[in-house]
Amino acid sequence: MKIDAKLTAADLAGPAARALELAGKKARLLDRQWDPSHGTPVFTAAGKYTSRGWTEWTQGFQYGLAILAFDGTDQRDLLELGRTKTLRFMAPHVSHTGVHDHGFNNLSSYGNLRRLMREGRIAANDWEMSFYELAIKISGAVQAARWAGSNDDGYIYSFNGPHSLFIDTMRSLRILGLAHQLGQVLMGENDAKISLLKRVAAHGRKTAAYNVYYGTGRDAYDTPALRGRTAHEAIFNRNDGRFRCPNSQQGYSAFSTWTRGLAWAILGFAEELEFFRALDSNEAPPELVKTFEQAATATADFYIDRASAADGIPYWDTGAPNLHRLGDWQSRNADPFNEHEPVDSSAAAIAAQGLLRLGKYLGDGGARYFSAGLAVARTLLGDGYLAKSADHQGLVLHSVYHRPNGWDYIPPGRKIPCGESSLWGDYHAAELAVYLQRLADGKKPYLTFFDSGT
Repeated sequence: MKIDAKLTAADLAGPAARALELAGKKARLLDRQWDPSHGTPVFTAAGKYTSRGWTEWTQGFQYGLAILAFDGTDQRDLLELGRTKTLRFMAPHVSHTGVHDHGFNNLSSYGNLRRLMREGRIAANDWEMSFYELAIKISGAVQAARWAGSNDDGYIYSFNGPHSLFIDTMRSLRILGLAHQLGQVLMGENDAKISLLKRVAAHGRKTAAYNVYYGTGRDAYDTPALRGRTAHEAIFNRNDGRFRCPNSQQGYSAFSTWTRGLAWAILGFAEELEFFRALDSNEAPPELVKTFEQAATATADFYIDRASAADGIPYWDTGAPNLHRLGDWQSRNADPFNEHEPVDSSAAAIAAQGLLRLGKYLGDGGARYFSAGLAVARTLLGDGYLAKSADHQGLVLHSVYHRPNGWDYIPPGRKIPCGESSLWGDYHAAELAVYLQRLADGKKPYLTFFDSGT
């Protein structure tokens, strides 16, 4: 990736504002045109959002997009859209026992609404605040109950079952952290009180140990040159709890790096590090912080050095079978319209925020990561990736959902998916824009999922 050390958050304030203005238009358009009886919108085909039954993990992004657009534009109707639809449609997600996606759905909706009320952007109302906080508490506990292993050595398992640890959950995990701050515990058998914070720690350790590689020779592909690569899924023997092998659901293979999974790791570990800093030292011991720092820096380095094109946009997998046909693809800007392998702008949206947060967290030692995050954001919020057509329901173009399953729309005359959007890509691009706005402005509180006291 080409990094411009002179680029600042203030330089991107204009693009961020334009992106959020466009996000508001897209949120309204989708709300007008989407029929809720069709399920939850997931990704676009020919510019129109479609549903894809797998798990219900994107509805919070739909309403969260409207809430974030309000955050960045102060257009009140967007707040009312997000608030009204959260009340009407999001309750089933709070108690959903079948997914690992609670942080995605419920912090994007209930969490953002609570944050805005705490900031004074929504008029204070004790009952409304209690409603948001109860949703977050229940969601965090329900998510923590989806547990494999012991309290101190376990993980939140994916929708595949108790043998499966997804790297995605590092970002969704944050719902447990906020629920813990709100005083919630998970009540188990015989009224056992199970700490949500301990489950944050245990899940993070497990992910860092088995889904992230450090060039230490764990297997034949764990070489120093590939330090920081990630596996989408870690598989465990449920009879004795032992790790068996890496796997991939949405990437090309267990031994290549699905770049959206890599992005989830960068952002997830970086945010948890910010969260730990807000806790008492006895709640986040040094060894835990060190583990998360190692995972965060390794994955960020891999994204910068091995996973992204010159402009910061990655292709969907670093081992994609036809990527070699693009030649020295890392030395050039990503080409969404090539004939061989698709890019994934949603991975860029997630990774950009993670790089920025990691850079801020590390201070002077994080300048490289912060500048890299700005470089990705500059590309993503530019003309080549924003869906400016009034008829296109998406916000950010060139997102990919599930390449191995062939779910992504391929336009007529093209050989690979391109030109489409996803709700997680749109949401994270808007969240990135709000984050940049606040960095550039300096007057509003620093954007966190947790209560930082600042």
